[in-house]
Amino acid sequence: MAATSESIRLRLTPALQYRLRIADTCLVHAQRLAEWCGHGPVLEEDIALANLALDLLGQARALLGHVARLEGQGHDEDALAFLRDEGAYFNLSLVELPLRRGGGDFADTVLRNFLLASWLQALWRRLVASSDAELAAIAGKAVKEARYHRQHAADWVLRLGDGTPESASRLQRALARAWPYTAEMFAADAVDEAAAAAGLGPTRAALAADWDADVAAVLGDAGMAPPARTAFLSTGTQGRHTEAMGLLLAEMQVLQRQFPGGRW
Repeated sequence: MAATSESIRLRLTPALQYRLRIADTCLVHAQRLAEWCGHGPVLEEDIALANLALDLLGQARALLGHVARLEGQGHDEDALAFLRDEGAYFNLSLVELPLRRGGGDFADTVLRNFLLASWLQALWRRLVASSDAELAAIAGKAVKEARYHRQHAADWVLRLGDGTPESASRLQRALARAWPYTAEMFAADAVDEAAAAAGLGPTRAALAADWDADVAAVLGDAGMAPPARTAFLSTGTQGRHTEAMGLLLAEMQVLQRQFPGGRW
């Protein structure tokens, strides 16, 4: 791809948007986790969070490279990661919400990690059978990583929920902040329906039963229960984001925008 700092325009189809939803969710989640690097509560967890972010970044890179080749305009994964405008990202809104530098604390990171890892594990398990052979291969590796991510995060949920009154209270507040955004994980739309019809992958709604059971079991062991659902539905997977997304992208994209095509 020629060096440029201009935003790229994709020839978007429902099948490409389906793949981008997964890639962008992994990419932005990785970016938020990376903000903890050097700031973790203990050295072991500081390193663990960085490793989780690297796993997610690897998943995003594989998917973005695949999308770029399918889209056929000569872009690469770097262009898709750094040169799209905000409305061309299709991640879950939950992953773009601020963590360490946005007023949340470690409990928000623990809780969000668990909710997302459980969801990604359910998704990757189904994508192993995708009609897209490359997507299935990516899923075959990613599901092993997601299994570890989910176990690691669940252990922390139990540690905080069954810890001190202060840690349990912080975890409960983190759950209340994150929970409204989980509805988007299971929203039905035409993009999902087209993907399911083509054998590309499951609808988000198809993941709900496994996720609900997993989350309820872990929260129950931690002395909590899932909050009640509300009518709120976030819209990141439609390309309509929270105000946090623009600030996050400005930080993610600044180097590529200022030094187009730069390489280390």
